[in-house]
Order: sequence, then C-alpha cells, then structure tokens
Amino acid sequence: MTRHSGNNTTEPVSRFDTLSTTTSVSSLPGMVRGEERAPLVNQNDVEAGHMTHPQYGSSSTRTSASGVKLPVDTSKRNSMFKKRVRYYVPSTAWIPDYSISLLGGDLLAGITLAAMLIPQSVSYGTSLAKLSPTTGLFAAALPPIMYSLLGTSRQLNVAPEAALSLLVGQAVSDYRRGDHHVSPEDADAVGIAVSTAITFQVGLFASMLGFFRLGFLDVVLSRALLRGFVTAVAVVIAVEQLIPMFGLVALENQMNHESILDKIIFLLEYAWTDYHKPTTLVSFGALLVLIFMRTLKGYFKRTWWIERLPEVLLVVVLSTIISGYLRWDKEGVDILGIIPIKTGGHFFSFPLKQSIGYIRGTTSTAILITIMGFLDSTVAAKQNADRFGYSISPNRELVALGAANLFGSFVPGTLPAFGSIVRSKINGDVGARTQLASLITAGITLLATFFLLPYLYYLPRCVLASIICLFVISLFSEVPHDLVYYWRIRAWTDLAMMFLTFSLSVIWNIEIGIIVSLIISLLLVIKRSSHTRMIILGRIPGTDQWGPVADNPGAEDVPGTLIIRIRESLDFANTAQLKERLRRLELYGPERTHPSEEPRRQPASTLVFHMADVETCDASAVQIFHELLETYQNRGVGLFVTHLRSGPREMFERAGIVELLGSEAFFATLGDAMTSIGQH
Repeated sequence: MTRHSGNNTTEPVSRFDTLSTTTSVSSLPGMVRGEERAPLVNQNDVEAGHMTHPQYGSSSTRTSASGVKLPVDTSKRNSMFKKRVRYYVPSTAWIPDYSISLLGGDLLAGITLAAMLIPQSVSYGTSLAKLSPTTGLFAAALPPIMYSLLGTSRQLNVAPEAALSLLVGQAVSDYRRGDHHVSPEDADAVGIAVSTAITFQVGLFASMLGFFRLGFLDVVLSRALLRGFVTAVAVVIAVEQLIPMFGLVALENQMNHESILDKIIFLLEYAWTDYHKPTTLVSFGALLVLIFMRTLKGYFKRTWWIERLPEVLLVVVLSTIISGYLRWDKEGVDILGIIPIKTGGHFFSFPLKQSIGYIRGTTSTAILITIMGFLDSTVAAKQNADRFGYSISPNRELVALGAANLFGSFVPGTLPAFGSIVRSKINGDVGARTQLASLITAGITLLATFFLLPYLYYLPRCVLASIICLFVISLFSEVPHDLVYYWRIRAWTDLAMMFLTFSLSVIWNIEIGIIVSLIISLLLVIKRSSHTRMIILGRIPGTDQWGPVADNPGAEDVPGTLIIRIRESLDFANTAQLKERLRRLELYGPERTHPSEEPRRQPASTLVFHMADVETCDASAVQIFHELLETYQNRGVGLFVTHLRSGPREMFERAGIVELLGSEAFFATLGDAMTSIGQH
C-alpha cells in the first residue's frame, strides 16, 4: 500500500499500523542466538503514543521520544551491553525487578537459616577447623554477600561445610604439629594464615575453572566414588567429635596421634576407662535431644511451627543457660569462654600479606576443597533450579563461588564456603525465592559475630561436637541404600571404587583417598572412551533390512563379508585400538572371548564400513583409518564404505582415502553396496 504526502510523493504505508510490539518476528532466531536485531519501533515512542515509520536501508539514526536523534548502532550496542551485564551479574536483573510480595518468604528463610547457621558455623570453626569460632561465622556472613550478586541459583546458601572445614583443620594441625615450639599465640596466627591461604587459593581455582568453562568436570566423578568419600568423611568427623564428647581432648593432645586409624584405636582403648563423666553426660544428652527433636519434626511435617523449630539453636541456648546456672565449668566441662575476634591484626587484609609462606604447602588441600565444594554446590543448585523452574550455568556458578571465596579471604582466617544441599533445600522449603534470603542470613550472622558471642560464654564445647555428630548421622543415611543398590545390579566396579576411596581415606588421609580414587576414575573414563563402539551387522531373515548380530540371533552373515557399523565419531582417542578391535571382531565375533581361544570365524574377504553414525573425524583418526585400510588392501580384502556424511567424506578426500579405494567403493546405502558385492 502507498499513501500520498503533501508534496505529491508516495510513501510506503504499513498494513499493521496498530502493531505495538518492538521486535519483528524475523528477529526471533537472532534473539535465541544472542544477536537480537534492531527494533521496528522505539519502545519509548510507543509508550508515549508517538508513531514512527523507519526507512529501511537508508536511515542510520532513530528518533527518541524527546526528539533527539540517536545512532541505531549505538542503541544496539547499549542494549547488548545491558543484556550481557544482566547475564553475567544476575543481581542486576533480580534487584531492580524485585517484587515486594516475595519479601515475606525471603525474610522468613533468612531468619530460619541464620538460626541454624550460627551455632553450626561456630562448631565448624572450633571443632573441625581447629580455629576460632569467628572463622566459621565470617565464612557464613561474607562469601554469601558476593555470591548473591553473581550466583545464578536463587536458593543456594553459601557457608562453611563440615567436610571442607575438616580438611582445613587437618592442614592447620599438620603445620602446628610440624613445629613443637609454637606458642598458643603463634599457633593462632599459624592457623589464621593457613586458613587464609587455603580460602584464597580455593577462590582463585574456582574462578579459573569457571573462566575456562570447565563446569563439566562434575561428570568425571562417579557417584560411587563420592559415596565412598562422603562416608569416609563422616567416619573421620565422627571420630574427631567423639574425643571431645568423651572429654579426652587433653589426653589425646599428649599422645599427638596423626592418622585417623590411630585415633580410632585410641577411642577404643580409653573411651570406656578415662572418659570425663560430666562432659560425656552433657554431650550425649544434647545429642539425644537433637535426635528426638529432629524425629519429632519428621512426624509433624504438616504442622508448620513444629517443622520449622530451630532445634540446634534451642539446644545451644538451653545448654548455655543451664551451664551458666549450674556452673558446669567448675565440674571440668570445657566451655567456650571469651572469644576475641582474631583476624591477625587487621579486619581487612590482603590475603597474601601474611600467608604467602603457606601457599605451596596448602595447594593440594585447596584443589581438593574446590572440587568437592563445587560438586556439592552444583548438585544443590541444579536440584533447586529443576524444582522452581529456572536454569543455572555451572561455569557462572564456579565464577560466583570463586569470587565469594576470594572476597572472604580478605578477612584473615575465613573458612572456604560453598553451597549445601540440605541448607538450600530448607531455604526453598521455608520460602526463599531470591538471593535476598542469603543476604538476610549473612546480615544476621555478621551481627551475631560482633554482638552475640559474649552471651555464649558458658556454652559447653562438647555440645558443639554433638551438633556436628547430628549432621554426621545424615551423611550415613544413604550408605545402606547405595550398597544394596550396587549389589543388586552387580556393579562390582562401583563397589570397588567406593570401598577403595573409603579405605584409603580412613587408613591414610582424606586427600590420598580422593586423589587416588580420582586418578582411577579418570583412567576408567579414558579406557572406556578409547574403545571404538562397533557392531557386526547381519541380514534379518525374510527382509532386506540389516541389524546387529548380537541383538538379533537369527541375523544372517554374508559368507566372506564382514559388515561393521561404527557407532560414534572418530578421534585420536578411540581409533588408537581400532585395528585390534577389528581383528577381534573378524575372528571372534561380538561375543567376549579370551585371546588364547581358537578363532570362531574365518578371515573376511570383504569388509564393509557402515559410517552413518560418524559425524566428525579428526586428523589423527583419519590417518590411522588410512593406515588400517592400506593393511587390509595389502591382504587382498575388498573394502567398501556406506552412509558416509559430507564432513568425514571431505576429510577422506583430502587424506587420500577416496583415491586409495576408488570412488566406486563408496555407496549411499548398505543395500546398494551389498548388491554391488553380490554382482562381483
């Protein structure tokens, strides 16, 4: 359509003058690829009631509602920049669009998690990391602030973890044990420096993994390996906490045991004869109360106020009040006492200022913590994303977790912090829908660090050990199910990996256990990926169709002809053993047999390669395949290729394979190839 203007010229008139959208339908594919095109109509003009008619192909500017002409390219660049910022910094998306209707759930979730995290973090800092309670509290308060700005998960709660705090504690103990002349003041400084060095490296490694897009590494570790590791960690934590629960800390320090196996023997020898009665009664009494309250909450899941009772906080408050009233400290029960905030002289400090001397000796621990923390965080983030209907990016999660730990390392002594499956689930159950819940938790925890600790003066340390034992019970809960499952499906390799990881971690230490198991796991992955997936095809009786001989017992072999279907793309890894694999298929068929047995098939005079599943071939694979074809050709074996795709065919032409076999050896279908073979 056209319309006449005042100067007798014609202008194109849109048939859709009432169209109010700002994006053309043709631009939708570009939006999916992140290449959104320029809008048909300026959004500001539409909202202001103005209508513009852009002149396609001739205009390089657009007119805003205020009449200012702006370059179209600049507008597109600004729009793209805003999209990238909202993508890489998710807080710039959810904070401006935050709905006040979500505040109630976020506030309740933040308070609930803080009630659970404060005593838990104190326990991790003192009982597992062998440091001041403030190290655990800072880890629960500072890293979540940074993660809430960069993280893609809306319910993930970042805080210190039991297994990771234990690894820090072992590193701290190793350094303190290495110098027998360290005074208590120097021991505190050494612990702070070691913890800072580990947290800084954890943040650095996690950020680098995310930057280089290595978020797929969680697929390398099998569930059996992780189950063995988690079970070993549970045993180590339980043994470490049973010592203070029996009141045997002073005696164990005198003997200075190094391995967890020595500590198990120590407990079996002295727990029943040298235990401290008041400490034992208080600790196991607190543990029984915690177990009872948690069981009670399980029976009353539909009663919201019972289900959300913070049993850990209640036990901490009640035991502190009773301890102060009855003066358990005079009975020999070790209490928390005065807790100064120790950060090595300055609250904020560059991480390498006092801990650079401990970097090299703690690198292996930092790598292990990074891997285990990322795996736990990824599982928790994916679970919540599936539950609440949004997506996460493992690579951006790594960057966010790395930035969170780097930020935490600027406060000396802060423990590494990662996401937790249990805490994140509770966070979502209570009502968290954005990271504001984590910010509220962090704020309450930070206030408690400076103002609440003096009120915990009479808190028995053995109660903190009981709290940790409560979480250890949950680590053991899935072990029987996994054992029965692996046994039922006869997964002997997985069972062996599970027991190997567990045994090495308990007998030697956790680092050796997970590193050895990780190496074995990687070797198994390499071994499986190096075997080219191939099957022998045969004619299905009464038809012109071809199917796998192994799946169709009645499939007929063509005398003297071996038809091989390659079921995957070829690369340098899976073609290295291609010649040996073909020889075994040629002589023994698809059944598994020992190489010492006599061949079951006659050597083939014709070999047909069905390559419909081969999408790509790298240079090394093409070179090896060329050598293989030359070997068969020198034996006088007829060679044919069917269903070859355009990409691999181009590689074959460049490598000389088409010239070697001749163009008449290539067929579009297997039926055509077999017809040609039958005619000759």
